[in-house]
Amino acid sequence: MIVVDLPLDRYFDIRSQAAQRFWRALEQRPVGPSPRALPIQTRHWLILALRAADGWVEGNSYREIAAGLFGAHRIPDRGWKTSDVRSRIIRLVKKGLRLIRGGYRALLRHKRKGKYDKS
Repeated sequence: MIVVDLPLDRYFDIRSQAAQRFWRALEQRPVGPSPRALPIQTRHWLILALRAADGWVEGNSYREIAAGLFGAHRIPDRGWKTSDVRSRIIRLVKKGLRLIRGGYRALLRHKRKGKYDKS
């Protein structure tokens, strides 16, 4: 028999989900997603940010980065300075550079607020 001792603190919900995943693994059943996993859309956005920052560090222009990430068909021939694609690329590059400079540590502290979480 295996016993799990869980303290009743603010992380109880995450610990109980982890204990349930552990039990499922012991029973050789699918464990399901991690309770601390980032949402798919967030992961996709972070991947784009890092790719955009890599392009910037390599010396590419915002237009070249946009063509590489989204395809040349999304780049307007005129009005590039006011394009929403350009604004998005600039935001992605800035976010990617913040991640490279140590901001990735915030991902380890990622916390989803629950319905009843007041912290």
